[in-house]
Amino acid sequence: MAHKAGFVNIVGNPNVGKSTIMNALVGEKLSIITQKMQTTRHRIKGIVSGEDFQIVYSDTPGILKPSYKLQESMMRFVDTALIDADVILFVTDVKEKVDKNPEYIEKVRKSNMPVIVLLNKIDLSNQEEVLKLYDHWSNTFPGADVFPISALERFNIEPIFDRILEHLPEGPAFFSKDQLTDRNERFFMQEIIREKILLHYQKEIPYSVEVEVEEFKEEEKIINIRTVIYVSRESQKGIIIGHQGKSIKRVGTEARTDAEEFFDKKIFLELYVKVAKDWREKDGQLKQFGYDKF
Repeated sequence: MAHKAGFVNIVGNPNVGKSTIMNALVGEKLSIITQKMQTTRHRIKGIVSGEDFQIVYSDTPGILKPSYKLQESMMRFVDTALIDADVILFVTDVKEKVDKNPEYIEKVRKSNMPVIVLLNKIDLSNQEEVLKLYDHWSNTFPGADVFPISALERFNIEPIFDRILEHLPEGPAFFSKDQLTDRNERFFMQEIIREKILLHYQKEIPYSVEVEVEEFKEEEKIINIRTVIYVSRESQKGIIIGHQGKSIKRVGTEARTDAEEFFDKKIFLELYVKVAKDWREKDGQLKQFGYDKF
């Protein structure tokens, strides 16, 4: 049997469940999942390999109209995902308005790529509504497969995999067969900490924060990690630290627990907070944080 390999890029509006779908398809938690918008900032690849195939999934930030340079960079990740895909997974859900971001839907239609539409969160709706949405998306993307799914409950995920394999071109693997992602360990440590900040802080704080691992030293029984949490204003520093350091301590404790599970090793984690004034608008800082890698 010929070997198949290709790039399957997941696109859609914020909060429709792209990251949950990515994690379900890959079988590992690679992408942050929270109820807040703009959780994914980078393009994260998850690689699934078999004897005669390799699928490179790519989770992308939710589509939005950029308000600052960081968001412009995030949208460049999304645009690139339409260019280098072999298959596009367009994710929507039963709650969002069908006419949201029509210009982006048009971009997907014009991409000339095979499109698979995933209608997520059907556990939150009724059959009549799901059928209506099924018809709408079948008409919007003529010839595309539409899969009603529940990523959270892993309902109807397996048929997506089979359909993707049918669309993939023949060719050699792009990555080694035992590789799970194109990201390094530092990146995932940063994402684990950023997830905790998204969960525990309100309003603008999570969106003003960037996390950088300065040191990642792996020994036989423990990994020593030193991390800096950057905020864009001095006033945010105190909020992140919290009264008597309680807030940052909670972030550190929860992040360490998750990291020990993820890396399967004991973790010694140091967290520091620094101000990088208006970093979301500065090209140099954005480059430092990896927002120039498309």
